[in-house]
Amino acid sequence: MSKANTLDLAMSKARSLPEAAQEQLGREVLLRVETLDGLRTAIEVGVRQLDAGEGRALDIEEVIAHAHREYGGA
Repeated sequence: MSKANTLDLAMSKARSLPEAAQEQLGREVLLRVETLDGLRTAIEVGVRQLDAGEGRALDIEEVIAHAHREYGGA
C-alpha cells in the first residue's frame, strides 16, 4: 500500500469515529506534522550553514551532559 493510500485509509477510518475523537486525533496529527516540519526546516538551515563553512567542532561530552540536563537520564 502506498503512503498516500495509507493516509487516505487512516482518514477514512478516522471519519467513522465520534466527533470528539476526530477533533483530538486531528489536533494530534497537526501537532506531529508541525513538529516534523519544524525539524525539517532546522535541518535544512543547519545543512546550509555547514555548507557555508559556518560549522564548529562540538565537545561530544558536553553535548551528552546537556542532553542529560535537558531531558533527564543516567
